[in-house]
Amino acid sequence: MAIGGLGGELAYRDLQEFVKALEKAGELKRVRAEVDPVLEIAEVVQRVCRPAGRSEKKNRLDGGGAKGEEGNRLEALHSSGQAGVTKNVALLFEKPKGSRYPVLINTFGSVRRMELAFEVDALDEVAARIGGFLKMETPQGLFDKIKMLPKLAELGSFFPKSVKDGDCKEIIHKGADVNLFDFPILKTWPQDGGRFITFPLVFTRNPETGKRNVGMYRMQVYDERTTGMHWQTQKHGAEHFRRARAKNPEGRIPVSVAIGADPAVALAGMLPIPPDLDEMMFAGFLRREPVEMVACETNDLEVPANAEIVLEGHVNLNEMRTEGPFGDHTGFYSLEGEYPVFHIECITHRKDPIYLTTVVGPPPQEDFYMGYAVERVFLPVMKMQYPEIVDVAMPAEGIFHNLMMVAIRKSYPGHARKIMNAIWSLGQAMFTKVIVVVDHDVDIHNYSEVVWKALCALDPERDVQFSLGPVDTLDHAQRMQDYGSKMGVDATRKWKSEGFERPWPDEIVMDAGTKARVEALWKTLGI
Repeated sequence: MAIGGLGGELAYRDLQEFVKALEKAGELKRVRAEVDPVLEIAEVVQRVCRPAGRSEKKNRLDGGGAKGEEGNRLEALHSSGQAGVTKNVALLFEKPKGSRYPVLINTFGSVRRMELAFEVDALDEVAARIGGFLKMETPQGLFDKIKMLPKLAELGSFFPKSVKDGDCKEIIHKGADVNLFDFPILKTWPQDGGRFITFPLVFTRNPETGKRNVGMYRMQVYDERTTGMHWQTQKHGAEHFRRARAKNPEGRIPVSVAIGADPAVALAGMLPIPPDLDEMMFAGFLRREPVEMVACETNDLEVPANAEIVLEGHVNLNEMRTEGPFGDHTGFYSLEGEYPVFHIECITHRKDPIYLTTVVGPPPQEDFYMGYAVERVFLPVMKMQYPEIVDVAMPAEGIFHNLMMVAIRKSYPGHARKIMNAIWSLGQAMFTKVIVVVDHDVDIHNYSEVVWKALCALDPERDVQFSLGPVDTLDHAQRMQDYGSKMGVDATRKWKSEGFERPWPDEIVMDAGTKARVEALWKTLGI
């Protein structure tokens, strides 16, 4: 194994190779005692994520090897923990009660582990690489076309590659031999409706175009061969379901689910890429090597050949079943709802599969670090569409969709409001409940500074606007499911052209000459 971003040439071959890399880096702990996947494993994870005795502030983030100003802040927060406190590491439970397959969890639960997953020394490297491809312009002449050839050739090398067989097919179970309870599927919180698969890659096809989609949707286990399929209204899986049902209400659609793969593939289902871009192609871009795909045994879908476990089956278009409750990333239980049912016809897996899973709940959990990495990596995409954006921050307590802070280089009246509406039009960012826009010189990763400067710039009646539109299905505070209100706050300095006639005061800062004189005197002061 060689890590491409750290001087090597090849991507991680599979999840098991990544486990070895985590262990070598001191980022993984093996648990050899028997632990029950019903509640107990989740509680162990909580004690690793937020050890007793560590304050919430110190527990907020694990900086590991993060680089840059924000990374240094995360590192300082983590390193200030008390001596002897359990380190935030990935956990490999080797003897989960009731199953002979190990459980891997908290795999991506720190900035350092996200860097290892993307095979870089700092997340900015991935962002820069994405930015480099986005900046490709239409070639004007022969010389420009020649210069673009290497980039175009590199892009072409990332397309998924079909293979005849794969490690995911070492063991094949069909019919009565299919049993989900062979695997250590977790129940994570006391009021959960049952056990849930929480880290799946769900493969479907657009019934009109045939294009592949990969999403990450929780799956409640009903029995040995059926699960719920939590396709929220705005997700691509739900759209495929609706379009297929409109054509044939009594039909079915094929669905396959991969659990566990190399990091770039395992994370592909959560990446906010355009709907027409193949997640497996983008995973190939991230890992610098095409993803090998293998045909399923019982349907016409393809799945990653290096997956640990694959579930094959179908969803009936005329069947819904109650799913939930589920302890969600909001820190509250998402309520029961009616969702499609996944019928499993075949399970294939490696001889020695690792069951990859995650716990969501009160922030911060593992999913926060995954979201933080996405925020950093995809910032160039947002900046390309809206170059006035300087930086974006989504605090853990905002659970992704509740709060986004945006720093902009303001150029004209109403610029902050333009950015609010632009963000509400961007894919999953449409769910953002509160957007706070500040000036370019505000450090939005210093939340104390944001609160101070935002409140000092704010006239609530003038600077707050409300908008109605789609909201996250999990937002229990809204007046109805999937629809409600959002708030934008213009916390930038106000201009005369925006109707502000009073002078805007300068921020209090000591002059450089005085600071230099006191610096020279400092050692003589005895302080």
